[in-house]
Amino acid sequence: MTGFFNVAGHLFALVLPEPCTLWRYLGQYEPFRASGEGAEPLFTLELVRDAFTASPGRETVYDAPTEDGETVVRMYRTPDGWSVDMAPDKSVPCFAHLSLSPDYSRGTLYLDTRRINDAIFGINNSLMLMFAFRTAPLGTLELHASMVSNSGRAFLFLARSGTGKSTHSSLWLKHIPGSELMNDDNPVVRIWPDGRVIAYGSPWSGKTPCYRNVEAPVGAFVRIRRSPENKLERLGLLESYALLYSSSSGFKADRSMADGLHASLEAAVTTVPCYVLDCRPDEEAAKVCAAGVLKGEAE
Repeated sequence: MTGFFNVAGHLFALVLPEPCTLWRYLGQYEPFRASGEGAEPLFTLELVRDAFTASPGRETVYDAPTEDGETVVRMYRTPDGWSVDMAPDKSVPCFAHLSLSPDYSRGTLYLDTRRINDAIFGINNSLMLMFAFRTAPLGTLELHASMVSNSGRAFLFLARSGTGKSTHSSLWLKHIPGSELMNDDNPVVRIWPDGRVIAYGSPWSGKTPCYRNVEAPVGAFVRIRRSPENKLERLGLLESYALLYSSSSGFKADRSMADGLHASLEAAVTTVPCYVLDCRPDEEAAKVCAAGVLKGEAE
């Protein structure tokens, strides 16, 4: 069975073998379901029941060290495209294997396990990778951030895992009237040809289930940094670029992908203000941040 989904204006397809009970566990994609009629999907992922066999002579192109609890992603170049091995933690052998066409438009997912949670992990991470890879040249950024809306704008909080993104969003929801959570881990930002920088919810939201098909113009990007005092400062262009670059997903060794990311990052930081918030995890931090970024929007 094939399902079609639209995220940030990009259509993609997921094909599951029949009969398959996994659809009932993929409710996070329902808000993004599309008809698929009259349009070619940007990419298609197919889950198969076949056993995975690694291509002879595949070459490692990405194998970064990970911390405990971080997703393991190892990428290889193969004679007919690419291969990606994945696991939810470095203590677990890679059980999800994604084979990709040279242009990342077609993916085949193989699993070494029949566990439902493992299948959902493989599907989610494969779709996130393919989305990031295929949309990078199309003015689109998949970011590691927590995102709230307020006053008709989206505000994205960026930081390393475990350093306060979600906490700061929760402080806005509690103490800044009119705030709503749009996504808590993997929002999408798209730079349109007319210069608009629009943020979108996605079917991927980390540990917090927030799968909303919503959008809003970006009001600010804010780096969250732990500190004994609460202070907001605006970043310069180079610092802003570095902030978004480190938070964006993509295979940056691919020239076309890297060029697309560069163009999107440059457009984003020259259009939208970026800040760093040195803060404690308290009410005052949210109020200091909101006062600054909402004022910046009004100016």
